[in-house]
Amino acid sequence: MTTADKYQILADAILVTHFVVVSFVVIGFACIVVGRWLGWHWIFNPIFRWAHAVIMALIAIQALLGQLCPLTTWENALRQQAGSGAYNEGFIQYWLHRLLFFDAPLWVFATIYIALAAVVVLLWRHDRRRT
Repeated sequence: MTTADKYQILADAILVTHFVVVSFVVIGFACIVVGRWLGWHWIFNPIFRWAHAVIMALIAIQALLGQLCPLTTWENALRQQAGSGAYNEGFIQYWLHRLLFFDAPLWVFATIYIALAAVVVLLWRHDRRRT
């Protein structure tokens, strides 16, 4: 295995990690909203709620500051170290990128991230009063 192969594997691992984080944020948000009405008690778990809120806050702050996600920056740097072009990827990698990255101005994403983070915090405050 060459050094370039190792960098490529690390970049792919970061891509999968990024996908998992995005999935946690999106699915977690949906579970919080839906689970409140369906009486899912696990959504009130403080570890789950803290983890979700912290990740949402970090995403909102980085978007507000106009910064790329550190995972994206790290993945791209590793791909450059591997000697990869823009996107010479395999099937899974191609589709993960298609799901994660959209073409829109940064302010659109910042607005969405901040609004969703605010909803998460408001729901959590409301839920803490109920318990």
